[in-house]
Amino acid sequence: MSTVPVQPSKPAARVFPPNPVQAVIVVGGFAALLYLIEFLDAVLPADLDQFGIIARDSSGLDGILWAPLLHSGWGHLVSNTLPLVVLAFLAMANGLAQWVAVTATIWLVSGAGVWLTANPGTVTVGASGLCFGWLLFLLVRGLFTRSVLHIALALVLLGYWGTMLFGVLPGDPRISWQGHLFGALGGVLAAWLVSMGNRSVTKQAA
Repeated sequence: MSTVPVQPSKPAARVFPPNPVQAVIVVGGFAALLYLIEFLDAVLPADLDQFGIIARDSSGLDGILWAPLLHSGWGHLVSNTLPLVVLAFLAMANGLAQWVAVTATIWLVSGAGVWLTANPGTVTVGASGLCFGWLLFLLVRGLFTRSVLHIALALVLLGYWGTMLFGVLPGDPRISWQGHLFGALGGVLAAWLVSMGNRSVTKQAA
């Protein structure tokens, strides 16, 4: 008898979550939470949007935590819903734990960027920073994993939502291009951090 060394396996290059039912529940629950918050904002006398990010104001720092949960109206929320649901679902391809880490990275980078660079006195709300982050995470992930499946998915997303990327440029003053830009940067950072983590695991297995 002879022994053969086991070759370290690379992380699976999935494009869909390993547990799709769990992913649907999590993403659907998050979307439902956003609609519940917007409903409460509409019926309560308090203006919940005031808890968004107030640029370069210490009292608005906690808005980094709340801004993605708030929207400036039903139209704003509805326009974010489809990309949010689709991109969040696809970003869960390597499981819930990684998705939480990726989302937290995007959430914080996008919020901090808005707080540092938005016009003074403005209040920024909305989940579009997350959408841009998940999109860029999915677009650049294939460059790090060198997976044909990841690159193919990136091309499909680029074809469908490619024009969305223009949102990182200054334009309509009512739209936070800073949130989009820093959300996108957060997505790239998250993809890089995930690739570094995967390489570390592979080296340890070797």
